[in-house]
Amino acid sequence: MNQQLMKKLKKMQEEMVATQKEIDETIFTASAGGIVEVDVLGTKEIDAVHVAEDFEAESSEDIQMLCESIVAASQKAYREKNKTTEEKMGKYNAMLGGSGLF
Repeated sequence: MNQQLMKKLKKMQEEMVATQKEIDETIFTASAGGIVEVDVLGTKEIDAVHVAEDFEAESSEDIQMLCESIVAASQKAYREKNKTTEEKMGKYNAMLGGSGLF
């Protein structure tokens, strides 16, 4: 490979690493049922779960609804994380021949 191509590849690799770091440090927030909000890090770790202060569990159905809302909010946050990753990292995937890395 010639020197110029190597420099371009190195620059692209540095950009990819920086973009992935930015995604990893982003907090994706989603809510569900009006009672739950979940924060998910770009590393796919749940950072926080917030339950509305006025939520009161008076029955097992209320607890079930709370659990389902946590799952739904988490899924929304993960979908947003995946969408952002595809948008930001997709250009590198295209440059690398669409190998489906991300």
